[in-house]
Amino acid sequence: MSFRVVRSSKFRHVYGQALKREQCYDNIRVSKSSWDSTFCAVNPKFLAIIVESAGGGAFIVLPHNKVGRIAADHALVGGHKGPVLDIAWCPHNDNVIASGSEDCVVKVWQIPDGGLTRTITEPVVDLVYHQRRVGLVLWHPSALNVLLTAGSDNLIVIWNVGTGEVLVRIECHPDTIYSACWNWDGSQLVTTCKDKKIRILNPRSGELLTEAIAHEGSKATRAIFLRHGLIFTTGFNRSSERQYSLRAPDALGDPIVMVDLDTSNGVMFPLYDPDTNLIYLCGKGDSVIRYFEVTPEQPFVHYINQFQTPDSQRAIGMMPKRGCDVSTCELARFYRLNNSGLCQVISMIVPRKSELFQEDLYPDTLADEASISAEDWISGSDADPQLVSLKGGYVSQSQSTQLTVTKKSNVLDKMPPRGPKGSPVGGAAASTTPSATSNGSASASNGTSQSNAPASTATNAASQPPEPIVISGVSEQALTDLRTKFEDEFRKLKAIIVKHENRIRSLEATVKAMADRGLTEPDAPLLNTSTPSPTIVGTNQSVSNAHDDQHGDGGGHYTSTNLAPDEV
Repeated sequence: MSFRVVRSSKFRHVYGQALKREQCYDNIRVSKSSWDSTFCAVNPKFLAIIVESAGGGAFIVLPHNKVGRIAADHALVGGHKGPVLDIAWCPHNDNVIASGSEDCVVKVWQIPDGGLTRTITEPVVDLVYHQRRVGLVLWHPSALNVLLTAGSDNLIVIWNVGTGEVLVRIECHPDTIYSACWNWDGSQLVTTCKDKKIRILNPRSGELLTEAIAHEGSKATRAIFLRHGLIFTTGFNRSSERQYSLRAPDALGDPIVMVDLDTSNGVMFPLYDPDTNLIYLCGKGDSVIRYFEVTPEQPFVHYINQFQTPDSQRAIGMMPKRGCDVSTCELARFYRLNNSGLCQVISMIVPRKSELFQEDLYPDTLADEASISAEDWISGSDADPQLVSLKGGYVSQSQSTQLTVTKKSNVLDKMPPRGPKGSPVGGAAASTTPSATSNGSASASNGTSQSNAPASTATNAASQPPEPIVISGVSEQALTDLRTKFEDEFRKLKAIIVKHENRIRSLEATVKAMADRGLTEPDAPLLNTSTPSPTIVGTNQSVSNAHDDQHGDGGGHYTSTNLAPDEV
């Protein structure tokens, strides 16, 4: 007699539960871009979805309580000149989101509490460096204001958003970069590329630590760092069958596990929960969400179950653990977008009878506070992300602060305007983008040169008339004179045009009268007009009098009797 041994796991009975339609989001115009992205980003405050937009790129931001049918004219975040390809919420500020677009620009936005009341087009800061479209934006897990961007120019750029400057430029990829992921403390970076290779990099120096072939197929691959250092990848084999693998960083070319799944064409996105070591595989165009558990025992990646829906998914987003409902034993929450415009909310639940807090399901999870600053990180310091307990429900300990951007001068900045003596106007702070000040997020740093002056000097300066404004080396008086000159020229040209119009109307009336009376020889009183032929100073006189020289005597009297009325 044989016995089947069932693997013991507290996640063996996890099941998916879809919320009712009235608790979901409907009438959303999901982006039709062919770029392989999730098109959706979620945090405990907001849901952001990339949507179709005429005249540029945009995405919609919805508070979680705004469910139901979304109005077609709902406010958007729409400052890009090309379609938006990827968005990502800042893990340390739930009101800040970054977006990358086909217009080669990365923009960082500040979303007000309560959501948008009007369409916003002015970001906190523009990050301009890439020469081709930007298809990937990714925040650092523990360092404040550190953002990674990757584009079709085969570059990875790491930014300090707080200053708007480039920290690191990595150019070791020969082709398009498909994905990138930080490890647990942000000290290493794993990337996948169109050349089928997976690479582990030092993000501070751009040094290539190791590389290997990830999957043999030519379609897009994805790779993520697991919490304990292993790497999980998804891709295709040579027969275009989808597969996943588990690898160790020191042996990338020798996978621990390599499993074939199916023959679908959609790219699989691995969504990882570091608290439970669960991986959810969501394919573009699929109607299922598969979930696996990673353990130290064979076969290391254990299939648990799948959630099936009748509709295929266009995009999907995963809620961070601090946004889940611990009272119902909710392990994960997905926001799944269909082609019909419905954003379906799906909860992954572990069935438990007790209503007490389940400590084994909810270890300390990622908090919304940074561990180190961007300056400390780039100087070589590493730190694990801050953790917080979910017992009693998550309550943010950080205040709702606005992103402060103090731009520093670098080679990407335009040269600041020069004063009369060659000194920069307003200093380096004047080169700050106007959007940073308009959102109230940039501190007013202009006029710092006056802070060292004595109080008496400042008082005398206040009583004196203001100095003339200088724009790009041209004084205000010179601009005024130039404007006056242009206005005079315009006035003269308009007067000439009016005279010509009057002359044309007079000739047309004469011709009409001749045609009505059937005259063969003009009558002098009829043809004499009171409007003289205008002359233009500085131009060829023959142009204005050409008609008179050919068919008249110069005084408005026509002498040719063979002239047809329609030839006058």
